Amino acid sequence: MRSHFHSALEQLELEVLGMGELTERAIERGVRSLVTADDALALEVVAEDDGIDAKYLDVEQRIMQLLALQTPVASDLRMVTTLLHTNLHLERIADMAVNVANIGRAVSGFPRSDRVLGRLQEMGDLVRPMIRTAMEALARRDADLALSLSRLDDPVDRLNMGMYQEVLALEGDRRQLEWGLRMIVISRLLERAGDHAVDIAEQVNFLITGEFREFTDASHPSSSGADGA
Repeated sequence: MRSHFHSALEQLELEVLGMGELTERAIERGVRSLVTADDALALEVVAEDDGIDAKYLDVEQRIMQLLALQTPVASDLRMVTTLLHTNLHLERIADMAVNVANIGRAVSGFPRSDRVLGRLQEMGDLVRPMIRTAMEALARRDADLALSLSRLDDPVDRLNMGMYQEVLALEGDRRQLEWGLRMIVISRLLERAGDHAVDIAEQVNFLITGEFREFTDASHPSSSGADGA
C-alpha cells in the first residue's frame, strides 16, 4: 500500500510539473497576443485554459482520493499539501494569462503606447522564468533555488509600480489614456502572477525544510519598497 501511495504521489508531481509548463506557455502567449494585437492568438489562450482547468481539477480530485485511502506520514503530508497549493497557484496564473488576452482584445482598437507595451513585455519576460524556477526548485528539491524567487520578484514589483507614471504620461489623449488604464490592470495581473510563483517557492521550501517561511512580508515592507511607493 505504501509503495502504491508513493507511486501515485510521484505521478501527481509529474502532472503538476507539466501544469507549470502549460502555465508558463499561457503567460507567454497571453502577453504576446497583447503586444502584437493578435486577436486570434488571444482567443487560443482563452480556449486552451479549459484544458488547464481540467488538469487542475483532475490533480485535485486524485489527491483527495489518495488522502481518503491513505494516512500519510509527516513528510508525505508535506508533499501532498505542496502539490495541492502549487496546483492551485498554477491554475490562478493561467487565469491571469486569460485575463491579459481578454483585456488586450477589448481595447484592440484604441491608440497604444509602445513604451507601455515594452514595459509589459519586460514584465512577462521576467515572470515566465520565475514560474520555471519555482517548478525546477520543486523537481530538484532545491531550497536555495526556491529562495531565489524573492530576488527575482523585485524587478517585477518595480515595473508594476512604475506603470502608473507611464500611463499618466498619456493623459493628453483621452482614448490612449483609457487604453493605458487597462494596461495598469494587466501590469497588476503580471505582478500577481509573479507573486504566485513566489508562493509556490515558499511551499517548496516548506516541503524541503518542514518550516513555513514567507519570502516577502507585506506587513514589513523593505526600504526599497517604501522608496518605490
